[in-house]
Formats: sequence, C-alpha cells, structure tokens
Amino acid sequence: MPIQINSFMGKFGFFARQYFPTLASDAYLKLQFATRSRMQKEYCDYFLSQEEVPQPNVVNIETINRCNSTCSFCTANIHAEKRPFMKMDEDLYRSIIDQLADWNYKGHLTLYGNNEPLLDTRLVEFHKYAREKLPDSFIFCSTNGLILNKEKVDALKPYINQLIINNYAYEYKLHDNIREFYEYAKAHPEEYRDLDIVIQMRYLKEVLTNRAGSAPNKQATEKVIKETCLLPFTDAWIMPNGKLGLCCCDNFEVTDFGDLTTTPLKEAWGSEKFQQVRRMIADGRQNYPFCKHCDFIDAGFRMQIVKNILAGNMEAANRQGGHERT
Repeated sequence: MPIQINSFMGKFGFFARQYFPTLASDAYLKLQFATRSRMQKEYCDYFLSQEEVPQPNVVNIETINRCNSTCSFCTANIHAEKRPFMKMDEDLYRSIIDQLADWNYKGHLTLYGNNEPLLDTRLVEFHKYAREKLPDSFIFCSTNGLILNKEKVDALKPYINQLIINNYAYEYKLHDNIREFYEYAKAHPEEYRDLDIVIQMRYLKEVLTNRAGSAPNKQATEKVIKETCLLPFTDAWIMPNGKLGLCCCDNFEVTDFGDLTTTPLKEAWGSEKFQQVRRMIADGRQNYPFCKHCDFIDAGFRMQIVKNILAGNMEAANRQGGHERT
C-alpha cells in the first residue's frame, strides 16, 4: 500500500486550526455532532439490546504512560504530565493478549493510549506476540514520529497492518526524520506493499476537545453535553496498571471498571457495573458525572466500524483502517 499524507481539510484546515483554534474547534465539533449523533445512538441501543455483551471493536493497551511531545491539547505532554511513571508488567500484557485469543478476538488492537508507544523498548516484541496470538486482528500503531526511523518501521512491519504517523508541528511541513522516511518509502513501495502508512499533518497547538475537562488548552465549561458517546461501547481502554478504564479521555486514570491483574478482561468488559454506566451514557452524557461536560466525539474509523456492524458486515468492520483525529 502506498504511503500517504493526510490533513483534515488540507492546508486550509491546518491554517484554520493554527490562526483560529477555538473557532475551528467549535465548528468542527458542531459538524461532527450534527452528522454522527444519530448513528452513535443507534449503535449504543444495538449494543445494549444484545443478549450477550458484544466484544469491543478496538482494544487499546497503553504499555507505558509517557510521551515525548509538547502537544498543547494533551495532559501527557512533557510539560503537563502528572501521572506516576508506569510500564505494564510483561506477564500481564501476555495474559491480556492470551485472553483476547481465547475470546476469538478479530477486531482492532493498538498498543497506544495517552502516550508515545515507541518509548517502550519492548514494543516490537509485544507486537510480535500479539500477531502470533491474534493473526486475524487489525493491529495498528499510532506514533508522533519524533523518534521514528526506517529501522524502527522495518522492525514493526511484519506485525502490524497500519502505521499512523502524527506529524505535530508549528508549520505545514514534515519533521526531517519523517520526511526522510517518507521519501524512502515513496521510492521503495515494494518494501511496504503490505503495510498501510498514513502521515497526518497536525498543528502542535491546535484546540480539539476538552477530554472530560483534562485538556490543558480547553477546560470543560458548564455546558452539559446531552448526546451519547461511542467509546464505552467500542473501546476497551487498558492502562499500564492493568485497570480497565472508561475511555481515552481518562487522561488521569481515575475510572476503574476492573483490575485485569485479578479479573478476566471479558468479565470486566461485560460487568454489570460497566453496563450500568453504558445505559446511562446511551441516554445522554449528562447522566454520568465523568462525561457530563465532555465534548469528545470520534470522527474517525469507529464510525465506519459501527456502520458496518449495523449493516451486518462484521468482516468489513474488523478490517477498517484506524485513521483518527483525537
């Protein structure tokens, strides 16, 4: 697959986020809520109507809770990070992957959360184990690319379906190391024919969502968000300490729906505690305090996943690429 460069609304969108960050964010969110809320609610109702709790569509495993970037919208940036440093225990990681294999999981998997996954020196080994145990899963890696090079990509290449490189910068241009790899990949497409590589042009100081009030550059307001949210229905969010959290907006790791060091993943995911919260959120975020003022909405591949599931095409849902803007 050819390497490609994406940017939401191209250079115009990049410059809008650069010079009119709040206006661009507000307009973007209004558009997404207007166009996506109905299908999100439809999927939440579908999920809750099933006799057996459906599997997650995306399993996110954060193996190290650190980043090396300065993105203004994220609490994991090197100036805002407050979490105690933690790396996931290797036995716990393998146990989670083994449980997914026993569950016959064929959905999406990423070893990524509020972090930079390439900081974990075990990343290639972890991906190798996941690919061996989950041969039919769509495994994607999302990185800011700051320490990326050809050698790192080549080491991961046998085990992942997709590499997403978020090029966070002040200007609309590639970092030198990312440009070097891009030019090589363009000149040698046969080396990467089995890997989907997407470079996303991102403004380093853009304003996105308030992330349940945790975003450093966009705190939650008193506005109550009454729409539902897909994430508790689509994503298993696993922190380095083994806790199953609510979603990616739990930047401070405060939600807890099960300790996977003692509770099986399937049991925690399908627990009545989690289902009760899902029922509340399905009827509107105002019903659950953590989500009440959160304006996050997924505008990426999850919508395509749920669209395919609602249409009865599970195979297509499992193969949907992971482009996203969060």
